Amino acid sequence: MKIRDAKMTDLTEIVDIYNQSIPDRLATADTEPVTVESKLDWYRNRPTYRPLWVATKEEKVLGWLSFQNFYGRPAYLHTAEISIYISIEHHRQKVASQLLSRAISFCPQLELTTLLGFVFAHNQPSINLFTRHGFEQWGYLPDVAVLDKCDRSLLILGRKTLS
Repeated sequence: MKIRDAKMTDLTEIVDIYNQSIPDRLATADTEPVTVESKLDWYRNRPTYRPLWVATKEEKVLGWLSFQNFYGRPAYLHTAEISIYISIEHHRQKVASQLLSRAISFCPQLELTTLLGFVFAHNQPSINLFTRHGFEQWGYLPDVAVLDKCDRSLLILGRKTLS
């Protein structure tokens, strides 16, 4: 498996993988599939200091990880939110773990001291992943989302990256 910066030509696969996560109601608050067109600005307007990576095998995208600015204010420059999405056929193959390990180790180059993950409280696989990588629960937002008429809570998981 190789991890590299995403290219525009990866966007279709990135969107396909994201859309795979919608039906199970574990990883995203989107309830309908998104389109490549709707993600063009997201891709094109990413600051260079907030990478988007893809994990590939033989040039097929297995999953992706993105860094996003947290809260958009200058005082939060050294904090980033990360998102990880893995294609269904590559779940439980350590793709997410390898992406997250690389993100943590890359933080000094991005001048990041804090990483955050926003995870639904019922998404135990993602909670386990982040916990294995040293994240702790820093916040709990009860019943802030409604998915299929079910109230869902959100955890804020955090980790300091530099001592």
